[in-house]
Amino acid sequence: MRICLIFIVVLLSILEAFSQDIQYSQFYANPFYLNPALAGSTGLTRVGVNFRNQWPALDQSFIAYTAYADHFSTKYNSGFGIVISGAKESFTQSTASEIGLVYSYRLRVGEKRFLHMGAQGSFLSRDVLFDRVILGTQLDIDKGVIVGEPGVGFTGDSQVRAADLNTGLLYYEDMFWFGVSVFHLLEPQISYLEINSNRLPVKYSFQGGVRFKLAPGNINDYFNNTDQERSLAFAFNYKSQGAFDQLDLGAEFFFEPLILGLWYRGLPTKYNLPNNESLIGLIGVELDSGLDFGYSYDYTISRLGLWASGGAHEVSVRYVFSSHDPRKKYYPPLPTFRY
Repeated sequence: MRICLIFIVVLLSILEAFSQDIQYSQFYANPFYLNPALAGSTGLTRVGVNFRNQWPALDQSFIAYTAYADHFSTKYNSGFGIVISGAKESFTQSTASEIGLVYSYRLRVGEKRFLHMGAQGSFLSRDVLFDRVILGTQLDIDKGVIVGEPGVGFTGDSQVRAADLNTGLLYYEDMFWFGVSVFHLLEPQISYLEINSNRLPVKYSFQGGVRFKLAPGNINDYFNNTDQERSLAFAFNYKSQGAFDQLDLGAEFFFEPLILGLWYRGLPTKYNLPNNESLIGLIGVELDSGLDFGYSYDYTISRLGLWASGGAHEVSVRYVFSSHDPRKKYYPPLPTFRY
């Protein structure tokens, strides 16, 4: 009985996830998913991929991925990017995918203060196999059984296509940064059953933090000494979408080339119920070649439990192409988290 109830809760959570945005843990390594204003934020050319495996202990998998590329043009003082993302739930073979073009403009508002303004236009695609979907009305909680066959009562289209628009602002200086982003301004249709019956809610995100520079390290390469960055940063990321909201609080220690991070995800709800979702540990490596690797693990602390879900694994890889153009030094690096 208990196993059946857990399965039902998990199933409903998975189906609900397709009406809300996926939560990535390494959101700074997934820049356009956090804020379109981050396009071109390296001042160079960058490519990257992200992969997330949610609740691997369950029989049914929930996978999400993102691939992106962006470039900063000194001539136009602008960033240009492209992003492809998707998610798949194996039980119903439900898939959601997106391709988008991103643009940002960098405005200098002080000697070392900058404001980025960005926008993203996207095309969304959603598909589902109705013959595997179970309605909430088919669940007999008392007996712990499913009444009827999957797919009963579905007569809609199995495909949904729509356009979408995201926008964002990012302000930063030497130590501080603050950003605001708004996603799904067009509120695209996501219902398979009735036109205009269910639209994707607008998501609001507020992110910011502070980075403290520590005494640099020193490496002797037999010819000269090279300074290595040492810094400690604290940040937050608040998201609100429809009836749901969430807060991430984290710290990141950069001991070049090693990066260690810790996040807490949770926020009391308006119903005064506990919303302690997970603790997230991260380790990353930033190589001189421009290649970066990051791995994080979500330790589930919600009622779902670690033993039932298996937490979540997330991997990110990105490469920043180097440049010897002296004009690039005009812009200091962002103090934001690296992952």
